[in-house]
Amino acid sequence: MPTPTIGVLALQGDVREHARALEAAGAVALPVRRPQELDRLDGLVLPGGESTTMIKLARIFELMEPLRAKIACGLPAYGSCAGMILLADRVDDGGSPLEETIGGIDMTVRRNAFGRQVDSFEDDVDVDGIEGGPLRAVFIRAPWVHQVGPGATVLGRVRSGESAGRIVAVRQQHLLATSFHPELTVDGRIHAYFCEMVRHQA
Repeated sequence: MPTPTIGVLALQGDVREHARALEAAGAVALPVRRPQELDRLDGLVLPGGESTTMIKLARIFELMEPLRAKIACGLPAYGSCAGMILLADRVDDGGSPLEETIGGIDMTVRRNAFGRQVDSFEDDVDVDGIEGGPLRAVFIRAPWVHQVGPGATVLGRVRSGESAGRIVAVRQQHLLATSFHPELTVDGRIHAYFCEMVRHQA
């Protein structure tokens, strides 16, 4: 597959930034708001945003079940920040679990685990499978992965500070998720990695 077509769920969040990063990585990027648009895709990005709002809008646009079905049938998907939450099988934010997610990755994610907007930060993260040294990762009201099941593989952890060791990148077969926002940096390696996942899935 020389040029994969990858959609960006365009309900809320960093849609344009992800689209630019995907195109720089050699993909055709399309916004996705309707179920029928999923049929045109080789892969899908679930961007950052506000997870409860994104789920509410996905229900309104009748996207929840089609998204679950496509991902369960093998559509490659990458979720950043809120997108990670959407791909988690389980979510716990300290007593108020999210009612539903799209799911697919055998992990428990804690929302806003690194703190509020004012607690946003950057750190270097080593991600398995990404060559060229650590990524400079941007965390904004970010989740972390509290627990992974046997089906999921941890790819990256925070390197330093009070949150050192926290899991922030996970892969399970055709699904990839990060707590951080690679679309907000000039480093395109995560998007290039996902594009290669899509090509190999074809």
